[in-house]
Amino acid sequence: MVHPSELTQIGTNSNALKITRRKTRSVRVGDLIIGSESHISTQSMCATKTQDIDATVRQIKLLQEHGADIIRVAIDSRKDVEALAEIRKQVTARLVVDLQESYKLAKSVAPYVQKIRYNPGHLYHHEKNVPVHEKVAYIVGVAREHDLALRIGVNFGSLDPALAGEEADPLEVALNSAREHSGYLEELGFTNYVISLKSSDPNDVMDINLRAAEMFPEIPLHLGVTEAGMLPMGEIKTRIAFENLLLKGIGDTVRVSLTLPHAEKYKEIEVAKAIIADVHAGRFRSVPRFEQQGLNIISCPSCSRVENEAFVELAQKVREMTQEFADRHLTIAVMGCRVNGPGETDDADLGLWCAPSHVNLKRRGELVGQFSYDEIVSRLKQEIDSLTTSS
Repeated sequence: MVHPSELTQIGTNSNALKITRRKTRSVRVGDLIIGSESHISTQSMCATKTQDIDATVRQIKLLQEHGADIIRVAIDSRKDVEALAEIRKQVTARLVVDLQESYKLAKSVAPYVQKIRYNPGHLYHHEKNVPVHEKVAYIVGVAREHDLALRIGVNFGSLDPALAGEEADPLEVALNSAREHSGYLEELGFTNYVISLKSSDPNDVMDINLRAAEMFPEIPLHLGVTEAGMLPMGEIKTRIAFENLLLKGIGDTVRVSLTLPHAEKYKEIEVAKAIIADVHAGRFRSVPRFEQQGLNIISCPSCSRVENEAFVELAQKVREMTQEFADRHLTIAVMGCRVNGPGETDDADLGLWCAPSHVNLKRRGELVGQFSYDEIVSRLKQEIDSLTTSS
């Protein structure tokens, strides 16, 4: 057990702060506190494949050098766990794992991390005959045994299908999911957790976190605009949400999610720190609401779940090709993996869901076909021409 005197507590009494933090309880992540008694911490996620140990260690150290408080690694197999064990020997960073669909891997990864994130929308994938609350109890038991923090990570692109079938509004589904899982943890007497409610739309992120702050008055909130996309628009979308929420004292830890080459992953931390510093200093660079004008490209952050590293280059090619359509009112989603790819591409006018050797192209939720990485950009252009001609 970490003694309170060993915890990192920074900056909350500074006279320079222009915001009053919402009073939240302290969640311990190793020697770090997430909550109103500490600074607003920053997080990122490795884009390298976890089993590429050398590359992942380099990226963790790079992110740590740029000030990342917590670094996330994706774990989806026993081989990933074996790699994580070796990575842990070589790094000092606070690590969090994303369990994805394999909740029982919690026990295997627990000795190597300080925090576990699970997505309520993914708990139904494995062992469908096991009730969700039992799966949560298993994760909580592991966290308690190893003195770990948890994050209930709700994402608009991968909502719990049981709740989604009852309610059409994704904001309500997401809130209901967070309420349900917070209830599970509280009933189990486990309070060392945070909640995140993320969307690719900064307005949704603002709206849902304003409501979450009222619904969960003591629980720290992890902020993020997921699939914010490439720079500079990815920073703009994130700034709008973060500036508006942080100004109201909402947000205890943040993740900036950008589509970046591996070598530039540190820019997520740089952007996050710049936004926090600007809000503390009373400098605001964004607007009260995000008003989408013309073409909207959604692309997920480059992370280790991406099926093919060509995804980042593809997203850049899509942006270049679509410049001539900048005034068209279309949403194009370029997604790199199976986690949020299906949901985000279903909701877009045109969606590219990248697999290891091909790209699934969807048109308003319907599969058009599967195309090679070389073919997909020209085929996407045909679909844009078709949609804009018919509208």
